[in-house]
Amino acid sequence: MVDIINELSGASQEVQRLRTARPQAQDNAQLSFSALLEPEDPDTFSYAERYAIAAFTAAINHAPAAEFYFDLLSDEASEPLVAAIRAAARRGASTGPYQDAVFLVFGENTTGEAQDSEGALGKRLSAACEWAHLLTFHPKDASPQALGHLDAAGWSATDIVSLSQLVSFLAFQLRVAHGLSVLSGQAPTVSEARRATGGVQPDWEATENTLQPDGVIPDHFVNHSLGWLPWVAPLPKEDFTPAHMDALIKPERIDSEYFRLLARDPAALKARTLTDLDIFYNTEGGLSRADRELAATVVSRFNGCVYCASVHQARCVKEGGEREIVDRLLAEGITADLGSQEWDLIRRAALALTSSPINFDAELCAELRDSGFDDQSIVDIIYASSFFNWANRLMLTLGQANVPERYR
Repeated sequence: MVDIINELSGASQEVQRLRTARPQAQDNAQLSFSALLEPEDPDTFSYAERYAIAAFTAAINHAPAAEFYFDLLSDEASEPLVAAIRAAARRGASTGPYQDAVFLVFGENTTGEAQDSEGALGKRLSAACEWAHLLTFHPKDASPQALGHLDAAGWSATDIVSLSQLVSFLAFQLRVAHGLSVLSGQAPTVSEARRATGGVQPDWEATENTLQPDGVIPDHFVNHSLGWLPWVAPLPKEDFTPAHMDALIKPERIDSEYFRLLARDPAALKARTLTDLDIFYNTEGGLSRADRELAATVVSRFNGCVYCASVHQARCVKEGGEREIVDRLLAEGITADLGSQEWDLIRRAALALTSSPINFDAELCAELRDSGFDDQSIVDIIYASSFFNWANRLMLTLGQANVPERYR
């Protein structure tokens, strides 16, 4: 199979060579595509639905890759459904990240002209587009009620995990493709986008299948460890097969509710985990581990993921980052003084890659090079920043951070 990211990015031969320095990240990004878009058994989450959500997600991100996914959708779906996804995506294209508890609704959940043009979506895809829009632009607004809306539309717990992984994976894939395109000397168009209008506060409700844990959600970013509680039921330990255990990579993760939840789609979990490990633990050349963890922390601060920020700020400091500066980032946010030109550039690159539309450009790439970052290091910045756009979305939308008793 053609390497999808190389294809979407138009990566130069040199950039393709640099990607081979992180072989597990490259191979497992490809396997993530296979697991989430073209699994051997799609079960109740059909190929047409998967391609529809991929096309919708890429299009609302203003990504050129949208046409790649629309081509896949056209091979699997009727013309009215393709037209409905295009109409929904035109209305849903927006900017982010933001948080304001206002949601865009689609298809049969709309009225008037929008309902006429998007009516072919049906109940399931209307709810899935709403979930994809939430994950893409304002994952911090997720709630048990939003998940209850998916459940009521016919999405099972396993479907919800696969759907969330698909949209979150695309947040990674589209950003990597954009960044590698810039690094290859191309100039991907950055759309002049504006925030989509017409948002509502829907009367979504949690269902009997939605978990509403009794925890303490942190009200600020912290430099200590946190717990995490799911809103969707994890796979019970007694239901684990050898394939589920293999997907955990580390068998002790069966005690983690987060990993047991993602194990509902074991192929996607395994590919995602191996991508993660290579991006952050393979330090053969390129960016230092502390700098990669800084990028992860900046992205998490921008997206509002208190849990991910708590984990990766600690790792950044452990790998050599200054405690005072990292604490300043947590307390003051993404505009905090990070104490050096190098960290400021990593911060700016991480923010540019996280923004929707993605606005990492040739000028910023040149600044990185002029400041001493070689191209392997820039690939690592692109990977680390993009990966946490994947990780944050899962953590923020499938459950909640929880303050341990000892820190309350």
